[in-house]
Amino acid sequence: MSTSLLPTSASSAVPREKSTPRPVQPAILHALEQRAQLDGSATEWTGRGATAQRHDLDIPHVSHPAVNISPSHLVGRRALGRHGVTAEIVQAKSLDRVEFRFRSPVHLLVMCERGVRREGDTFVEGLPRSALRDLSRKLTFVPAGHEYYEWQVPRVLTRLTYFYFHPGRLSVQDEPAFAETPLVPRLLFEDEALSCTMRKLQTLVENPESNNQRYFEALSVVLAHELMGVSGRGPGGKLPVRGGLAAWQQRIVTDYIEKNLAEQIPLATLSGLVRLSTHYFCRAFKQSFRVPPHHYHSIRRAEHAKTLLAKPTCSVTEIGMALGFSSTSSFTAAFRKATGQTPTDYRRSLI
Repeated sequence: MSTSLLPTSASSAVPREKSTPRPVQPAILHALEQRAQLDGSATEWTGRGATAQRHDLDIPHVSHPAVNISPSHLVGRRALGRHGVTAEIVQAKSLDRVEFRFRSPVHLLVMCERGVRREGDTFVEGLPRSALRDLSRKLTFVPAGHEYYEWQVPRVLTRLTYFYFHPGRLSVQDEPAFAETPLVPRLLFEDEALSCTMRKLQTLVENPESNNQRYFEALSVVLAHELMGVSGRGPGGKLPVRGGLAAWQQRIVTDYIEKNLAEQIPLATLSGLVRLSTHYFCRAFKQSFRVPPHHYHSIRRAEHAKTLLAKPTCSVTEIGMALGFSSTSSFTAAFRKATGQTPTDYRRSLI
């Protein structure tokens, strides 16, 4: 990837309680880190007492530093990786106290699908700690080289998905748009567009028998693009607050757009969803997302088109029609305007 995706050096170590010793890395992590390439299909592993057991699912070369979870037997883990990105689902099996640690030359994006803790806190180097109790739907981004530490006594069985990005190995690395994008840590934020792509990747991890490698790779590129956009919003992941949309308003609007990508969405509809005037909504939306609502809709439609183009069974015409375009030529023009490529050229680049 571009220079902005190169590992950054950490400036300070994570503060820890003196009574809590650093756990020994599970055997599975050592085994994973000794492999040479991140270019496999799927792996599943679960902790068994003091020794973890791994079950390979047709993986010739899988290697990535994984989040260290201690005690390891309290969770089940399943991963899928291709060309620079590995997605890993972690499912808790117990309500006992558990710790998570990570520092690596790869980037880490965490999605908490379900998580409510009785007590605990989360730390990402460069940001204040958070003792937020309800972690459901929250995201955390840890740039390469930064320390990540979390402990919790869960109230419900936690379910997480980790996304590991290897710097310099994603296909967006040569795009000038990302050369100036600094990667900053973000802690427990929400972004519905980003979460939507992550959930699609999560589905592929849950169903590795589909063996849809091209779709996984295409979604990974989309996720990398979206992550670059999110990372540019400032330290701590806080969107501009003066005149911007509140978090709940962002979630409602982006969710509605995501569900209606093939439709022409009137501004009055979006502004009505968040109880704002059309004029104020447009200004607040641009303040929050850096683009006007119609431009955001076009970007999301183009990104969804990319995932469909990764499926060889769908023709360009069929994809255009599915996304609400009246003709192949109008779809091609809109896709080129949003991405700089025609749909056919983009599909060829995936081969």
